[in-house]
Amino acid sequence: MFAFPSVLYAITPDQADTQLLYSQVRAVLESGVRLVQYRDKISSMSEKLVRSRLLNRLCRDFDAQLIINDDVVLAVASGAAGVHLGGTDGSIRDARRLLPANSIIGASCYNQLNLAQAALAEGASYVAFGACFTSPTKPAAARVSLDQLQSFRESLGPKTAICGIGGITCDNISEISGLVDAVALISEVFGSPSQPYSPEQIKRRIEQLRAEPLVH
Repeated sequence: MFAFPSVLYAITPDQADTQLLYSQVRAVLESGVRLVQYRDKISSMSEKLVRSRLLNRLCRDFDAQLIINDDVVLAVASGAAGVHLGGTDGSIRDARRLLPANSIIGASCYNQLNLAQAALAEGASYVAFGACFTSPTKPAAARVSLDQLQSFRESLGPKTAICGIGGITCDNISEISGLVDAVALISEVFGSPSQPYSPEQIKRRIEQLRAEPLVH
């Protein structure tokens, strides 16, 4: 049974500057986050391979785990701890066959319980629901209500690892306390592509998040 290594789950932003991205992820790890997802919608495959291997070594230095967004082949090539798959990113069963034993596989389930049940049946380690709130990264994303999250938690049981994603901030994270086991954060931790947070800003933001009930 999978358990999140930390309540905060950092997902990297689209950042063209590799050195800045590296320093941002290092700041996240220095702040105690132990699960990082490499999500990159702007780089070439060769760049992604270099970056994912770099970030994977960094995560291992902190006894943390790197998850690759959408790409099983990149996850294998980089030696990452696992992969996160959306609804159109291929079969979880196939990913489980291709990845090393005990790899982590996450599944985006949006606001649909049936997707979560199917993903878990196919071997997903955790399921993610969202957007929990209006998301600056995906403003058109389907919303999952707090009542739905409560219902999903009851249906899936306390041992299922559930992640909330989408628009989660210091101001609203307490609203999903008890409904999810981890929260996935992009802009709240890293800033925006046009105004990326410095390592010092990242550390301050994580300190603020840790002051909230869910993160204790």
